[in-house]
Amino acid sequence: MTTDTPARLLQLLSLLQTPREWPGGELAERLGVSRRTVRRDIDRLRELGYPVQATMGSEGGYRLVAGKAMPPLVLDDEEAVAIAVGLRAGAGHAIEGVDEASVRALAKLEQVLPARLRHRVATLQAATTPLTSGDGASVAPETLTVMASAVAGRERLRFAYRAGDGTGTRRLTEPYRLVSTGRRWYLVAYDLDRADWRTFRVDRVSEPFATGARFTPRELPTGSAAEYLRQSMHRRQETYAFTVTFADSAEAVAARLPAWLGTPEPLPGGGCVLRSTTSDTVEWLAVRLAMLGCEFTVREPAELVAGARGLGARLVRAGGAAGTASVRRSAPA
Repeated sequence: MTTDTPARLLQLLSLLQTPREWPGGELAERLGVSRRTVRRDIDRLRELGYPVQATMGSEGGYRLVAGKAMPPLVLDDEEAVAIAVGLRAGAGHAIEGVDEASVRALAKLEQVLPARLRHRVATLQAATTPLTSGDGASVAPETLTVMASAVAGRERLRFAYRAGDGTGTRRLTEPYRLVSTGRRWYLVAYDLDRADWRTFRVDRVSEPFATGARFTPRELPTGSAAEYLRQSMHRRQETYAFTVTFADSAEAVAARLPAWLGTPEPLPGGGCVLRSTTSDTVEWLAVRLAMLGCEFTVREPAELVAGARGLGARLVRAGGAAGTASVRRSAPA
């Protein structure tokens, strides 16, 4: 029997978070208390904001349902490890849809994980190699969590940074936001040494350290970190417009198309058209379009038309008799 009321409430909450209905008698047996005590504990959980629903009947049953707000969750060891590993795997690769919210959740979870569970998470992560598409560079989850904590706590952040040409520098910043583009993570921050706003590719950051020095956030020129990053990338890179038509519907193409490539529009006679801009090379854009698995035709620019034709010719040659035999010999047993 659990005589410690807070411990018993946590145990009861852990049971109720399992997606099933619990008869009052079974809960009383699990907790080693009377049904009357179970009813009182249920009332206490409701007062704390947990939406516990009761059903009528000889046995009576209880279940936790969705409420207007999300109360604190209680996780056992295995659940905590599973969630942490999943968040770390998603955060380590700029997967579309896995944005700053998941990094903040990871930072909060790892902050309260006992040492034994942090060790299990790190061990499992080290022994796991994810299979990714290679669209973007990998990022250490620890780097993201340190940055996310600094952003949330409004703490100045120090780190080493490697520029595109390999030049290394040390930076002292006031971190504003983390932004995921679908392929890479970026930090939008105010660089104190340069007295100006900057964007940093997180995969080029090392040794991040939150100094503990608090700051009052400055007003970002564009008002939105995502918009500032977009404008910054546009200033640094030459872009070009392209037009591609697809035989499939706009909905079917959009389901396969990365958000950063744009949004297809339906055509009156069927199919759809994608009009957008990019700073990628024409060779990479041709490869990315081919990877969609949809029939498409490049309309412009002429360089992309030529790039798609060249890619197609190389693929046809690669699929010849000699190439097929080579692939078969190298296939795993």
